[in-house]
Amino acid sequence: MSESGLLVRKIKEGTVIDHIPAGRALAVLKILRIRGDEGIRVSLLMNAESKKMGSKDIVKVENRELKGQEVDLISLIAPQATINIVKDYKVVEKRKLVTPKMVRGVLKCWNPTCITNNDPEAVSRFTLISEKPLLLKCNYCYSYTMEEQVFQQILGE
Repeated sequence: MSESGLLVRKIKEGTVIDHIPAGRALAVLKILRIRGDEGIRVSLLMNAESKKMGSKDIVKVENRELKGQEVDLISLIAPQATINIVKDYKVVEKRKLVTPKMVRGVLKCWNPTCITNNDPEAVSRFTLISEKPLLLKCNYCYSYTMEEQVFQQILGE
């Protein structure tokens, strides 16, 4: 809330992703596959003041709940985020994200010779080595994937 009132209005139904590190909201939209032409109302607030974080981003998506894979990916780039489920303008569920110990099928291994990149039936699996900084290890070839590489995959760079 600003001195003059709400910066973004409340939503009736949907999901609010709060406490996203400043500058990462666009990556969250990419994870949710929101481009802007889907016909759903999305509110995006970047670099909002936060007593806890200094500044933060917030994403509000009306009439949508997140899928498990989406939550897993968001937890990799914004582990301190919270997901609030809203019904009839009230938060009915508030979840703190937890970075999964095992990440399956949502990232590609950076090793071009890894079996997961060469066998269409092999599903990628990574073990969480470190949350800060983010470090994952491929369960097949033992290659490491760092936070910057995760961002590159999510953003398609």
